[in-house]
Amino acid sequence: MHTMPLPANRPVVNATSAHALLSIFAANGLDRVFLVPGESYLGVLDALIDFPSIESVVCRHESGAGYMAVADGRITGRPGVAMVSRGPGASNAAIAVHTAQQDAVPMILLVGQVPKRALRREAFQEINYGEMFGSIAKWVCEPTDPQQLAEAAFKAIRVASSGTPGPVVLVIPEDIQQQEAPQPTWVHSAHAASLPPDAVLQALQDELQQARRPLVIAGGMFERPGGREALSAFVEAWNIPVAVSFRRHDVYPSTMPLYAGELGLAPSAAQMEAFRESDLILALGTRLGDIPTQEYTFPSLPRPEQTLVHCYPDDHIVGLHYAADYGLVCDPVELVKALSASALLAHPQARQEWSDRLVQVHARHAIWPDRPVADGVDFSKVVRSLSDLAPDDAVVCLDAGTFAAPVYRHFKFRAQQRLLSPLAGAMGYGTPAAVAHALRHRDAKTVCLVGDGGFMMTGNEMIAAVQHKLPILFILSNNNCYASIRINQEREYPGRVSGTSLFNPDFCQMAQAFGMRTMRLERTEDIDKAIAEGLAANEPVFIEVKSDLAAVLPT
Repeated sequence: MHTMPLPANRPVVNATSAHALLSIFAANGLDRVFLVPGESYLGVLDALIDFPSIESVVCRHESGAGYMAVADGRITGRPGVAMVSRGPGASNAAIAVHTAQQDAVPMILLVGQVPKRALRREAFQEINYGEMFGSIAKWVCEPTDPQQLAEAAFKAIRVASSGTPGPVVLVIPEDIQQQEAPQPTWVHSAHAASLPPDAVLQALQDELQQARRPLVIAGGMFERPGGREALSAFVEAWNIPVAVSFRRHDVYPSTMPLYAGELGLAPSAAQMEAFRESDLILALGTRLGDIPTQEYTFPSLPRPEQTLVHCYPDDHIVGLHYAADYGLVCDPVELVKALSASALLAHPQARQEWSDRLVQVHARHAIWPDRPVADGVDFSKVVRSLSDLAPDDAVVCLDAGTFAAPVYRHFKFRAQQRLLSPLAGAMGYGTPAAVAHALRHRDAKTVCLVGDGGFMMTGNEMIAAVQHKLPILFILSNNNCYASIRINQEREYPGRVSGTSLFNPDFCQMAQAFGMRTMRLERTEDIDKAIAEGLAANEPVFIEVKSDLAAVLPT
């Protein structure tokens, strides 16, 4: 962060190409960058001094900076920005680019590059980023003229934000950042929301009126202001149960009246059996990838048994796997608003019985477990305490790992609570995501749940919580193991443990060294007190939970 506030109208002497790039960022509301400095983009770092409206958050590893940018993009709906140096820096940040692509999050990775005269000569730390990122980034741009930086930045914002949001990689040679250049302030206007023709809307209304067992699969395109409310109004007007897509629990939370569960990694057999009895599937705002479709078995490929409505604002996605009866390349939020207005005042008894049945099937699946543990604490009890005690505005930031399974299956999300978790399943996401969220929303309670494996990957980024005095509650599950891998190892090769055990440091002492208040949980009876204290604190708090590995291993 800049240590000294500067007046917003500070005149820029020798306005450079780097200033031109940042002028575009500032004009489009990109007000924060997460960075690990490098000599390959010193020109951009210097220009940042003249943009007090853009906050610089200095990170300790490029993967941490990248994850913060991914989380920031998801929170704001604008491209999150990470800045890294060439070669090793870009390689470390690649995991965040992949996460942004998998999670459909707008992101810009700015990479400093070797001088343009050295390009494609295998210079020190040179990489061809078009080849490196070509299959996971929406666009990779390497301008070689200072006059191109503003235009490249403007297109990066547009590409990252349009259609299926995703990552853009902007590669800037170190010797084109310092030249004088015009300072445009072009502003991107979002594309106008579209709707199907009136005849298609009427046909959809007819389908909704006739369906006896309809089901909505709700995806991440509802994660925007007004989206969740529009979805809720639609399904409640038509009395349609909702299965949320993979890790999209907060688009229609489990405490809502028509919540039927998550189409994630572990739905129950009873849920899937019931879902397959549906006669109309409305896949709204979801890409219908392999996980929500249970490896493309629900609905079945290529022509589902049910009438399929697939709505997504990207013509690459609609029709990619499924031949939908209604393939709609349009805005799902606007679609449900249009269809809500035509809902019937009353619905057939069969529709009510169907909705009640799916809600009850999920309720049985979501009952909290109550199992004895031989050593330490069953982490699901920690999650249950958090579910009961967390405030209505709490945001749960999850890393990847088995410790998170009770959140996805049992946590009782309420309407204003939010979930930030990596659809890509990337370890190391939790701590940076929590920092990014707390920087945006200091008044909301940010909770980070992370395992001992993922924490050691990017846990050093918690220093930012201390530096910026962010009231984050960090909860670490310590079972001395890469548990999700151990579970599969025990299934495939029972009793033959290889490569999944961990020798850990004293995590509480580690957090204390960072300047954080800490607690250690080793007894079930101490859970509620520790969680309550952590949630009430107005400073970062770290809780280490000595969790029981046996509680999650196959029996």
